[in-house]
Amino acid sequence: MNLFESSIDVSLRPLAERLRPKMVADVIGQEHILNENLPIGKLLKHGRMINLIVTGPPGTGKTSFAKALANSAQANFISMNAVDAGIKDLKAAGEEGKKKLAEFSEKTLLFVDEIHRFNKAQQDVLLPFLERGELYLVGATTEHPSYELNRALLSRCQVIQFKRLEKESFIKLAQKFSDAEKIKTEQLLQDSTFDYLVALADGDGRKFFNYLESVIELYKISHENFPLDKETLQRLVGSKVLAYDKSSDQHYDCISAFIKSVRGSDADAALYYMARMLEGGEDPVYIARRLIILASEDIGNAEPRALPLAVAGLQAVEAIGLPECAINLSQVVTFLACCPKSNRSYLAWNKAKAFVAESGSADLPLALKSSEKKSGAYIYPHDFEKAYVEQNHWPESLQPQVFYEPSQRGHEKIISEFLKWLRLK
Repeated sequence: MNLFESSIDVSLRPLAERLRPKMVADVIGQEHILNENLPIGKLLKHGRMINLIVTGPPGTGKTSFAKALANSAQANFISMNAVDAGIKDLKAAGEEGKKKLAEFSEKTLLFVDEIHRFNKAQQDVLLPFLERGELYLVGATTEHPSYELNRALLSRCQVIQFKRLEKESFIKLAQKFSDAEKIKTEQLLQDSTFDYLVALADGDGRKFFNYLESVIELYKISHENFPLDKETLQRLVGSKVLAYDKSSDQHYDCISAFIKSVRGSDADAALYYMARMLEGGEDPVYIARRLIILASEDIGNAEPRALPLAVAGLQAVEAIGLPECAINLSQVVTFLACCPKSNRSYLAWNKAKAFVAESGSADLPLALKSSEKKSGAYIYPHDFEKAYVEQNHWPESLQPQVFYEPSQRGHEKIISEFLKWLRLK
């Protein structure tokens, strides 16, 4: 915290900032991690620092937890966002941590928000400081860490996942609000309106406090029409949200309908469900990733361009963001929906897995082992006219199996005809 930040009147800060937990024990909604009955929960509640990657949706308390951990550990706290922090900033943080440790025996906690945005070089800068204990890292991300963070950094950190806040957590937050503002939520909101506010917050504690702050500011102006009904609250905080819950039936039902529409070659229905999801607040990255799975599972080799286009769609979504990335998603969705379909590669994989589970680890053919590649036992296919020669690629103890059988649709028809030609004498 710099001089200017420390001089700001606390009452001028947003409600969510004023009500941040002071200690780890005060963090609400993540009891599945911060539980005295769990070893890691006991460590963290008692201020023992470890290098952590904290995943989870926005507004679940990742930043608050990091600050509370620094307080509990009586550690120097440095905060940065990976969007605007560079290698120079990371080295400066490391040097500060080194100095604090050497001169005052004080540990330093470095909090990096959106750590998934760091490239490999930036992540590597942190490694020596973590190794020497000059920095303890808490990296926050809404992404799956194995997708975005390199192995070297992950091997030095424990990964914990924060969950969306449930209603009982919002009740606790409301009580915290009441204690701080000296006013009960019952004076501000009708019971049904409170439930609606929880639905609007959609698991996001920051959003919940922001909405409550609007309510209390209106209350300070005039007590008229309080406690608020649902319609008045809706007019105050914005337009009515779609009936879409990102962790319940609407989430799973909509994505299911979306995938089945693409699989069923109905581009219009697929776009309808995509619009419902995005308007309801769904993460476009989640949709893009599901399309990558679909490109292999439901289209496969019937249209080999499907997978690279779906991967490019994910890259576009991550680079552009909403609202414009919806245009990129629309292109991918309509292309995939209009592709010839085949699940033969997916079925082949399932058959192969089942066969390996049944047959175990049979000894590999000597001719195929790397140590035998110069022995002459292996026949090099490129020495033959078709770049193909009959030879056994299977362990001697196993009967050769057929897993992949190309369909007669799209490019797989060409593959099927090629394989027939290849095996002609």
